[in-house]
Amino acid sequence: MDTKNPQQQRITVDLNEKEAEGIYSNLTLISHSPHEFILDFARLVPGLPKAKVHARIIMTPQSVKALAKSLTANIERFEQVNGEIKLAGQTPQGPSIGFTTN
Repeated sequence: MDTKNPQQQRITVDLNEKEAEGIYSNLTLISHSPHEFILDFARLVPGLPKAKVHARIIMTPQSVKALAKSLTANIERFEQVNGEIKLAGQTPQGPSIGFTTN
């Protein structure tokens, strides 16, 4: 077997009706250990002091890095067609999710 050019395997992905509906999230909380990343997808409602986590995804560091690369490539393609995505509340320290500190 040639390890430099492995054959690509075709994968079939099933998408059930419930999962196809999707879950809206406007806040992602990320934590990690040496062995995994935990992504909590939450919904922050204006005027409420609390956000509810609607989905938790646990991934290996390698899978998270592959996801980050894929997201970056897809964002670049999106912006080529639709223009730059503007981040509301962008500060010199990075993006803001609507909270301010004194």
